Amino acid sequence: MSSIRAQLRAFIEDNFLLGARAARLGDADSFLERRILDSTGFLELITFLEQTWGIAVADEEMVPEYLDSLVNVEAFVERKRAVAAQEAAR
Repeated sequence: MSSIRAQLRAFIEDNFLLGARAARLGDADSFLERRILDSTGFLELITFLEQTWGIAVADEEMVPEYLDSLVNVEAFVERKRAVAAQEAAR
């Protein structure tokens, strides 16, 4: 498991699952379908991503395709960090 995914899992478990059901949270499980996050929870997740990895999440990026599972969020963070690194190298 990547460091990003491990940190995300810990954040979700600590802040939303409070230790319960943690063993049953699969990497690709939908936060919406499992009712893990609501609209306020997604805002907390976005704040966590921005503060932890120094990325900015644009309004149009606040969609399930990017933010609805550990796998999706991990891929999103990796893409955002790669783009930031490329821009910084210019």
